[in-house]
Amino acid sequence: MKILQLGKFYPIRGGVEKVMWDLTRGLSERGTDCDMLCAELGIREPHIIQMNAHGRVICLPAKTKKAGTMIAPKMIGWLRRHKDEYDIIHIHHPDPMACLALRLSGYRGRVIVHWHSDIVSQRFFLMFYRPLQRWMLRRCDTVVGTSPVYLRESPDLRKFQDKTLAVPIGIDPVLPDARKVASFRARYPGKKIVLSLGRMIPYKGYAFLVGAMAYLPDDYVLVLAGEGPQRPALEKLAKEQGNEKRIIFTGYVEDDDVPTLFGACDVFVLSSVMKTEAFGIVQLEAFSCRRPVVATKIPESGVSWVNEDGVSGINVPVCDAAAIAGAVEKICGSQWQRYSDGARARFERWFRYETMIEKIEELYENTNVSL
Repeated sequence: MKILQLGKFYPIRGGVEKVMWDLTRGLSERGTDCDMLCAELGIREPHIIQMNAHGRVICLPAKTKKAGTMIAPKMIGWLRRHKDEYDIIHIHHPDPMACLALRLSGYRGRVIVHWHSDIVSQRFFLMFYRPLQRWMLRRCDTVVGTSPVYLRESPDLRKFQDKTLAVPIGIDPVLPDARKVASFRARYPGKKIVLSLGRMIPYKGYAFLVGAMAYLPDDYVLVLAGEGPQRPALEKLAKEQGNEKRIIFTGYVEDDDVPTLFGACDVFVLSSVMKTEAFGIVQLEAFSCRRPVVATKIPESGVSWVNEDGVSGINVPVCDAAAIAGAVEKICGSQWQRYSDGARARFERWFRYETMIEKIEELYENTNVSL
């Protein structure tokens, strides 16, 4: 077989692109020819990144980026020229440009749609894209979702339940360096460290996490790792609460430093408030380090499925600072070890990188031919 992972953009920044990259890497390392086709700003000519003997990333020039979508007309022509090289096109949604390219390519082989999330924030553009989205769902053989909850609850997938398959995202374990972890914890002697990591944008719900610190005793500190447009407002809120010394804004964190943060924290909090947060890969990173998670019960999202309530952590209502604080205190009490063990066990059962690759390989082998 030869596979094409289609959609999104390069370089890798978000969860969708990471899954595409990981699938391409994992499949190619097992000997399956697999390409990843994506768009990139700031280049004039296509270029290829050779992963290994069987895997490539093909980057095509994008003219601009609108509403979270790369506008890359060259993707259409490229796919028309190369479509017959592939046995399966695995398209990653949401990406209207990739869907349009597939529609206009004339490709007649097998199609798999990876449904990472519904289109939530771009409702105006969805009105125009919806007919193409419905064509894609009718055309495909299988709709892969990252959790059974999201597949079941998505309004867009109600008529296609007979072709859905849940394949949870899998990652390699995060491996903190013990010396770096000890050095980080030494900055906050006697403190319990609460961690959150991500872009500081509205749907992440960081205002409620900052607000939770008002309910927690003085022996708790919050490490907010990441950057984004909401940071000034969050810093102002922390100061208004009198908690500016207990809330540490790290700014952008290099990939090499992320394991240290997970290894040093006592609990990780995912405070998101909208189903734009469809899964929450950061939860898996915490689990792999035996760190319990406090997550939110976002309607129609898979976030609270990833975090098994009472096992790997605690799930709380959205937009509830007091509930976040209560869950953090409960986890950091006498039952911390039980939650820690539950987090690692859940990672091993559901979220291993090798498990994801094996399930996708099995899907490819069993997908029926489309005409």
